[in-house]
This record gives sequence, C-alpha cells and structure tokens, in this order.
Amino acid sequence: MSNPFRSVADYELFLYSLLERFPSIRNSAIVLVRRGTSLARVSGEIRFDRDIRLIVRERIICSHAPLKIDGYGYEIWQGKQKLCWYDSQGHPNDPDLQSTHPHHKHIPPDMKHHRIPAPEMSFAQPNIPALIKEIDRIVMAE
Repeated sequence: MSNPFRSVADYELFLYSLLERFPSIRNSAIVLVRRGTSLARVSGEIRFDRDIRLIVRERIICSHAPLKIDGYGYEIWQGKQKLCWYDSQGHPNDPDLQSTHPHHKHIPPDMKHHRIPAPEMSFAQPNIPALIKEIDRIVMAE
C-alpha cells in the first residue's frame, strides 16, 4: 500500500471515517492535533469486539506531500491485558530486528525485551489498516 495522504486534511478524513471504513470497529476516539504547519500528533483509542482496543500514538511530518510518520507507538489490549505493542524506537545492535529496522513488535513472554521484526509497519504509509487486520484475526480466532 502506498501513502495516499497528500495533506493533513486527507489524513484527518481517513482517521475520522475509520468507523465507516472498517466494520469491525465499534468505537473510535482518535484525534489529530496540528502543531504548526509542519507537524501533527495523532492519539487515541479504537475499540473492537471482545474488549479489544488499539491505542494509537503517531507523530506526523506534514511539511511536504505525501505525509510521513516520524514516530509511532501502537498497543493492542484485551481487557486489562496488553497483547502486544509496536514502536519505532531503533535497536541497531539487535541483529534479529535489522530486516525491518527500526520497526518492531513486542510480544509475550517478557514483552519488554521480546521483540520481533514488523514488516507491516512503515513511516511512508498508514499503519492503522494493518493493525486493524491483525485485530480482526484475533477477534475471529476467539
């Protein structure tokens, strides 16, 4: 998937229409806040069946088209249990993560230190659709 978002308004429209685009979403409380002309922050929560929720944090560079994600953190929770999280903090000394550096996923056991490559994450395209697909698989498996 390439990045279809040429402007902050394009990305805002995408974020604020998630409920219409993805039928598995039960509630979306995502907000985009502009920080001047070149930066925006996205934060909030998306809720799904089975008490699953996606916590979203993104820093967006919007000084040129297409938009670019400059950093992110995504957490998937079920009730009070964190299932996994994704972040873009680099770990250049971990050879297991070099194939998708800096994109990686934290998984059990020992979630803080157990990291795997995350080829579905990117700075150059929206990540939320891939995360929703992952959550849809979790919901369907239960």
